[in-house]
Amino acid sequence: MMKCMPQDTTERVIRAIAKVRHVPPESIPSGATFNELQIDSLDGIEILFELESEFNVDVPDEQARAIRSVPEAVQGIEALLAAKAPQPQV
Repeated sequence: MMKCMPQDTTERVIRAIAKVRHVPPESIPSGATFNELQIDSLDGIEILFELESEFNVDVPDEQARAIRSVPEAVQGIEALLAAKAPQPQV
């Protein structure tokens, strides 16, 4: 079973943001806030849909509203992936 590494998650989140914003991924710092990236609420919704599609997860509305930076998006996605992962059999 392959486990998703944090760096891989960060890269995938950045690629999703870059796709929505139509910018090269390398132009998005891994610690950037959405404000610094000039991401408005409409962009935020598009990014949310892109992340849900990329990671095959559903981000709850209350969690989505709390995401205001690349690190927060990565942490949120990792938490959803961890909750979704099958638990090892004992």
